[in-house]
Amino acid sequence: MTLSFSPTIPFVDLTWQHAPLQEALQAVMAAVLTQGDFVLGQALTEFEANFATACGTGFGVGVGCGTDAIALGLMACGIGPGDEVILPANTFVATLIGVLRTGATPVLVDCDRATALLDLAVAERAITPRTRALVPVHLYGQLVSPQGLLELANRHGLIIFEDAAQAHLAQRDGYTAGSIGLGAAFSFYPSKNLGALGDGGMVVTTNAQVAERARSLRNYGATRKYYHTDPQGTNSRLDTLQAAVLNVKLPHLTGWNQTRSAIAQHYDRRLAPLAEHGLLPLHNAAGPGHVYHLYVVRVTPTCPIGRTELQAQLTAAGVQTGIHYPIPCHLQPAFSSLGYPPGRFPVAEALSQEILSLPMYPGLTPEQVDDVVDAMVEAVTGRQVAGVLREVMG
Repeated sequence: MTLSFSPTIPFVDLTWQHAPLQEALQAVMAAVLTQGDFVLGQALTEFEANFATACGTGFGVGVGCGTDAIALGLMACGIGPGDEVILPANTFVATLIGVLRTGATPVLVDCDRATALLDLAVAERAITPRTRALVPVHLYGQLVSPQGLLELANRHGLIIFEDAAQAHLAQRDGYTAGSIGLGAAFSFYPSKNLGALGDGGMVVTTNAQVAERARSLRNYGATRKYYHTDPQGTNSRLDTLQAAVLNVKLPHLTGWNQTRSAIAQHYDRRLAPLAEHGLLPLHNAAGPGHVYHLYVVRVTPTCPIGRTELQAQLTAAGVQTGIHYPIPCHLQPAFSSLGYPPGRFPVAEALSQEILSLPMYPGLTPEQVDDVVDAMVEAVTGRQVAGVLREVMG
């Protein structure tokens, strides 16, 4: 017998977030309509300052999307043709595309199996005299070790530019995402911990010159109107309307992140008995600083059923899941010219076949988490022991 839950438990649901904020959101959108400053307007200036302050950086530069934040942020840090940039093979392709857009040479490296984060020891072995920058990806809401990054960068004189697209206000070792290196990129895609009503991104930095160049790059390379000094300039500006929306949401972000952490802890407790069946949550090395943009488990080779079958059974039980990401960057057809053959990054490749993302958003209830785990217990063990496990795990 297969467990059946109603209604369906979505992978992400934003209605819980927007309903209580509807009046405030409508008010700020009406204000932008009245002012008519739709591009580089007042709300954008306010949000840039507010978000930079929340990150512990002095400057924020709103851009059109997270990919642009990576590309323009790296350019603003002085990265370009002739430079090598180290980044993980286990990331969304936007990280790699951003590096390629600078004209620099991307150097992919493998990741840590327990956390799925950049393996710093492997990264150090990839450094050459042409290496200029490290791009750690704070994947799934967990920071790559700031102390480890800083020690590595200081040993070799490298720039750190963080891909923090999934790590809004994440913390570790006393650092907040975006404050570790020379600059960082954020995405405000709707499903992010802090999401707009469309695309959006930001470069944050503690360096005034980096911020100034990023502002020029996003606005056709102009330092003032109709005066263009940077041939790499483009049109990539965070809309004033989106900034106004994000300004409404920003004060709630810490609370939302805390709720995500509580949900993750509930998952951890309920899933613990399945470890002996080869189903393992990714390791949290950051403690309460992990903001759980995604909650990801590994369906290891010792699990009685494979990931495909588990995902199918969860779908049949009304539970939506995802895979982030099913194909590592180096195996994507678009990047075959980089010359990385299958088997080059064995950990990233193995993880791509094991990982499964479970429903995670602050509106998820404890009862829904229990339903998700109950369906997993039955799928993995073939027994309906959910009630017993609920009593045991409290």
